[in-house]
Amino acid sequence: MAKWGQGDPRWIVEEREDGTNVNNWHWTERDATSWSKGKLHELLVGIIVENEAGRCEISELKQVEGEASCSSRKGKLIFFYEWNIKLSWKGIIKESGVKHKGLVEIPSLSEENEIDDTEVSVSKKKGDGDILKDLMKTAGTARVKEALGDYLKALKTEFTMGMILPTKAMATQELTVKRKLSVNPLQIQASSPVALGVRIPTVAVHMTELFDTAAEQLYSIFTVKDLTNKKIVMKWRCRNWPEEHYATVALNFVPIPGQTELQLDCKGVPVCKEENMKFCWQKQHFEEIKGLLQLTTLNG
Repeated sequence: MAKWGQGDPRWIVEEREDGTNVNNWHWTERDATSWSKGKLHELLVGIIVENEAGRCEISELKQVEGEASCSSRKGKLIFFYEWNIKLSWKGIIKESGVKHKGLVEIPSLSEENEIDDTEVSVSKKKGDGDILKDLMKTAGTARVKEALGDYLKALKTEFTMGMILPTKAMATQELTVKRKLSVNPLQIQASSPVALGVRIPTVAVHMTELFDTAAEQLYSIFTVKDLTNKKIVMKWRCRNWPEEHYATVALNFVPIPGQTELQLDCKGVPVCKEENMKFCWQKQHFEEIKGLLQLTTLNG
């Protein structure tokens, strides 16, 4: 990284005694998993639905598995959450006073689906009481989805307080990673704006490739910045992807005797585009880099 007050101004944090990232330029991430579990418990447990036939209440958060996080980059907030939730409910039929119990299951609450499209299933233990199950499947499901929506609102407001700090100039800058290669169809961008409203089915892709060079030299091909020569994380997209949809690419440079293993992990690749993405990186990045390294060796 450039010394304080020197080098590319896009990488310089505004002057503050504590060195806080007030430019909001650098990638920061906050783990929201523990906070989310507490918030989901607060919003879901105690929900009550009632009609002329019966009364039901969500009595317990039996299971909440998954994770959540919020990343800040260049003044933009990017949210990731994926939860598998299981709730217990109990109810009473007003006319007979008979009580029943059951489960509410939410197998996949994630940023890839709207709340209205999130699956919520209701089941009941054996026996009569379908009237209560129907109440939970209608009014109960609606209240659960409302609570899930409140969770997401809190995640994006309450939890993120302080993540975007004031800057001297509110206008943000576009940053394109300067490379020593000329690549046409695919352009690597260090962190282009991400539109949170773009929601499409995505997958994660992992690739590895060996290069006959030191990690420092391979790293320098991807960036002209003097950073750690171990890892690069950036936002990246292919031109034929839906507009404003970006994936997150992590490049890890692992030194091995006489070579460097480049490990690429890409999250957010549109479904059915993974093979095309692999081909592009292989042909238009990896092979081109190897050609450049061969020329460098010959000229050296």
